[in-house]
Amino acid sequence: MTQPSRPIGQSGSDALFQLFGRTKVVIGVVHLAPLPGAPRYDGEAVEAIYQRGFDDARSYLDGGCDGVIIENHGDIPFAKPDDIGPETAAYMAVVSDRIRRELGKPIGINVLANAAIPALAIASAAGAGFIRVNQWANAYVANEGFVEGESGRAARYRARLRANGIRVFADAHVKHGAHAIVGDRPVEELVKDLVFFDADAIIATGQRTGHAADLSYIRMIKEAAGLPTLVGSGVTPDNANDILGIVDGIIIASALKHDGVWWNKVDPARVKTFMAVLSR
Repeated sequence: MTQPSRPIGQSGSDALFQLFGRTKVVIGVVHLAPLPGAPRYDGEAVEAIYQRGFDDARSYLDGGCDGVIIENHGDIPFAKPDDIGPETAAYMAVVSDRIRRELGKPIGINVLANAAIPALAIASAAGAGFIRVNQWANAYVANEGFVEGESGRAARYRARLRANGIRVFADAHVKHGAHAIVGDRPVEELVKDLVFFDADAIIATGQRTGHAADLSYIRMIKEAAGLPTLVGSGVTPDNANDILGIVDGIIIASALKHDGVWWNKVDPARVKTFMAVLSR
């Protein structure tokens, strides 16, 4: 019998190094303005939406970030995966392709909420190297309601696309939700489930956008994962070096926006100042 290409439940070689050429990374988040079809979309020309996303990506990358995640964060309130229209994937694929082609750095895709299959479609079309999935295994109660892990469907869809090179960055105990519905399993066990279901990197977060998790909590996630681990919320110039002393990367947005507000544009001066004080 032919053996699997890698042992079940074990990720392959270091995803961060393969994607970014280094093992300590900084990834900026491009929060797209509301896209057509979203409740807050007001008829703005799509070229203006694309340009703002491109400008934010350039500000991150020119300031020294290693890559970006492109995210439909303007599409509040978020829908469940099966309720997200095909237009979301279409618009995100266009802007993502432009950013990758013109800026030449690794990009990732996150389709909110928890839409791993649209994210894989966009990543495949736009040449992205990874997707972020907020609930890859198990289930939780989120702002959108009951949300199930997408790993089974998404892994099969990725295989059908012949896109197994697209890495999965999976959140552990993700923000904006309540996990382990019956509460009988510790967080460490939920993290190990992500590894068992072939996530390539693990993301630790606080309780909400911009909220910093305790260092002891971050350390626990890292130790349980045994995989490249990043922190995906609450990173600031004051805590970034302490966080990077524990994990392998940070995903940052709010602290690098004008006035530190997530829906504002990226502030190039903040990016450069932040990267200048970073030790890695």
